[in-house]
Amino acid sequence: MKRMMLLTAAGLTVAAQPATAETAGDEQVAPPPDTIIVTAARTQLPASALPLTVDIIQAEELDRQIAIAGSTVDAVSALLPSFSPTREKLSGAGESLRGRSPLYAINGIPQSTPVRDGSRDGYTIDPFFIDRVEVIYGSNALQGIGATGGVVNQVTVGAPTGEGAAARVLLRGTAPNGLSGEALGGKLGSLIGWRTGGLDASIGATFERRGVFLDGRGQRIGVDGTQGEIQDSDSWSVFARLGYDLSPTTRLEVLANHFELEGNNNYVLVPGNRAVGLPTSSRRGPTPGDPARNNADLLSASLTQSDLAGGVFQLQGFYSRTLDIFGGGIFSTFQDPAIDPTGQLFDQSANKSRKLGGKVSYERAIPGLDGLVVTGGFDALFDRTEQFLVQTGRAWVPQTDFRSLAPFVQGNLAIAGGLVRLAGGVRYENVRLNVEDYDTLAFYGASDPRNVATYRPLRVAGGSPAFSRLLPNGGVIVEPMEGLRAYASYAEGFTIADVGRILRGITEPNIDVDTFLSLEPVISNNRELGLEFDRGILDASLTYFWSSSDLGSLLVLGADGIFSVARQPIEVEGLEGSVAVEMPFAPGLVLSAAYADLRGRTDGNNDGRVDVDLDGANISPDRLNVALDYSSGPVTLRLASRSYLSRSFTGQPPAADFAGYTLFDAYVAYRTLLGEFSLAAQNLTDKFYITYDSDTVRVTDNNRFFAGRGRTVTVSWQGQF
Repeated sequence: MKRMMLLTAAGLTVAAQPATAETAGDEQVAPPPDTIIVTAARTQLPASALPLTVDIIQAEELDRQIAIAGSTVDAVSALLPSFSPTREKLSGAGESLRGRSPLYAINGIPQSTPVRDGSRDGYTIDPFFIDRVEVIYGSNALQGIGATGGVVNQVTVGAPTGEGAAARVLLRGTAPNGLSGEALGGKLGSLIGWRTGGLDASIGATFERRGVFLDGRGQRIGVDGTQGEIQDSDSWSVFARLGYDLSPTTRLEVLANHFELEGNNNYVLVPGNRAVGLPTSSRRGPTPGDPARNNADLLSASLTQSDLAGGVFQLQGFYSRTLDIFGGGIFSTFQDPAIDPTGQLFDQSANKSRKLGGKVSYERAIPGLDGLVVTGGFDALFDRTEQFLVQTGRAWVPQTDFRSLAPFVQGNLAIAGGLVRLAGGVRYENVRLNVEDYDTLAFYGASDPRNVATYRPLRVAGGSPAFSRLLPNGGVIVEPMEGLRAYASYAEGFTIADVGRILRGITEPNIDVDTFLSLEPVISNNRELGLEFDRGILDASLTYFWSSSDLGSLLVLGADGIFSVARQPIEVEGLEGSVAVEMPFAPGLVLSAAYADLRGRTDGNNDGRVDVDLDGANISPDRLNVALDYSSGPVTLRLASRSYLSRSFTGQPPAADFAGYTLFDAYVAYRTLLGEFSLAAQNLTDKFYITYDSDTVRVTDNNRFFAGRGRTVTVSWQGQF
């Protein structure tokens, strides 16, 4: 993984395919062969020209970590110390980057559902079709709404490089200690590509079956019957890409993807006991209702003209839709005496979202102004989201239409022969929400929540709240000598509070959405100071950042077990450092370490002072990663550790304190004429631990006292033809 210091601002253009030229003056100059173009940065300028922290997880490293961890989300979390530990569940609620929510994207196309955040956006494409992952740290508006913690952009596989056909095949098997049959899993994937002249195409499919998960004591890990599970599930995906070079500088590309993950419902939860340290487990048994699942579809088309009047023109349009079904239960929130007066009504919810969007931009060096490159463009996004109850068809969150229109302009100026670069720009966001009149669930109109007979729906008048906001950014990068760079930057990102949680939870009669719902955005201001050295055998970086929101958005657990949204000031600061050394006495051997120290606070009692620590649902623990990598000829080896450090939370109950734990992973691969064979082990020492989320959130709930996964061994074969 290569870390670069970048400052990129809110208004640079998305690149569906990396351009092969960099503008300088009014000429087009081919970049050096090792130049890295970060498509998520929305510019054709190389990484060395922009100062903000970026990690690029290249294909080989990504494949290796997925063999260990199983998913893109787990791979990113394991590799990046500023990313929180995953919940090891289908839901990513509470998982954060630099203490705030990351925006997941595929080729720059947002996967989030900000109107009603279902936290399933990390599972919308199979990692077999991902070439690399670009992680841009810190609040920014590069891709519009949602990146208050940063951007996790998954770049799909590209066109075949040579004429004719090429294929890639993956066979994978996973087993825990003892080779328990119910815990075995497997995966099959295939991708076929073809090129002739200016026409190229790729098509592929995957299928994966996952067994139950066992902890470090060999016991079944409890299933999350409400939010959804990765264990005991099947997933399948199909992917297709068609490209055509209309001319040497003009390319048209169309991409389609379908992903589906569904639980098998073979197990039910057995409560644990926090008092004696007994984690939640599972036993065989039927689960009522429809299985929890994720469905995601994506269709996009892009046109790139890399030499239009001396500049680069890009146009992208996309359509995506998701259906996320959650587990059910006989919850008080779902009761309605008009349907079942006994109070035993079973139901479950589902999020349904549809996005339609487009991005257009033009980037060019300004004639007569040496070193100045300017980008201008326009983004549009239309999102329609609703949350409904599957068994009875009732609306929980009414159909809500979100519209964002955003023109932008960005400049990058090299002075003193490139010794200093200045970057800055603005993005203007115009956002409107539209909600028709609707009825709440009967529970919210209860005069006595303990008596189902008093439940009645409330009529809520719709409305169209809106806001407009100018989001600036700027920074400077200095390169006093070869291999040394320093930078300072400021950038604003934005999102909106989870509108769906607010709309569905109205408990007062005669409410009007226009007057009740404040659409005041969550504006996060990100400031960074960074230093990077990359020369010879040493590659090191150090970054200090701090961000603040006057009106933040926190998840707060209610007495009914359902999270609500609190608008409170938030301040987050942190220190990130990394170092990698190539051992001169052993070519191919690299020792690396990375560390993140995070602190986050909020105003917990509205006294105007930010003096209460963010809890485990809103910030990750400090972490130290250490790894030893070796690659020579056909052999690849990796031994890595992840140490999640203990943490206590000022203003939180002592039971929420985090004890910390260290996990080890290992990987070995050997390439032959028949393909690459690999053996990976997650949690190599089979350590027993309680997951960070379970240890710090809902600390009195014995149904959510989940242990982490024990030692898991994965054997893979991957062939290319």
